[in-house]
Amino acid sequence: MVDGIDAWLGLIAASPWALPAMAALVFADAFLVVIPGEAAVTAFGALAVANGTPPLFAVILVAGAAAFCGDLCCYLVGRAVGVERWAWMRGPRVRSALEWARARLERNAAVVLFTARFVPFARLAVNLAAGAARVNPARYLGVAAVAAMAWAAYQAVIGAVVAALVPGGPVVAVIVSIVVAVGIGVGIDLLLARRARRRAARGVSA
Repeated sequence: MVDGIDAWLGLIAASPWALPAMAALVFADAFLVVIPGEAAVTAFGALAVANGTPPLFAVILVAGAAAFCGDLCCYLVGRAVGVERWAWMRGPRVRSALEWARARLERNAAVVLFTARFVPFARLAVNLAAGAARVNPARYLGVAAVAAMAWAAYQAVIGAVVAALVPGGPVVAVIVSIVVAVGIGVGIDLLLARRARRRAARGVSA
């Protein structure tokens, strides 16, 4: 059973459509947080080591380019239509995230743009808000490009490290690397939520 799945994963990794398919998931992930862009990059990072293909550097470059294009499209949407045009933008959760992003962009745009790339829901809000706030395009492009490539390297290297350390072949490497990446992501989300609650509590007490 496992050998069959390993062979199937090997065929996927060797397919000429492998990296384009990963790029499509990463690009869509910039708009829809339910798309498993992170998991795809981590899985291909694991396959790069466990299966020998595709090359790890290609996984990082393609994922980084797709992430940058997705973020740029969000920025352009925010710049062209603002953050109130469509009904989903006016929902309470999205509205709160956009207000959060707008407030922080005013203080330190570069840091917020970079760190938001690593937080799924925040990246959408920050890129839309950056466009709506008309953050300087040259500044935005530079930070977004560096952030996208750093994010791609981070996700792919998680998979590569797990594949190098955990025995069991491609299927085990892919499963464990995705679990590790998701666990790290959940941990980051919990820490950020905890910090936000502490800041809110300090604001109320003040």
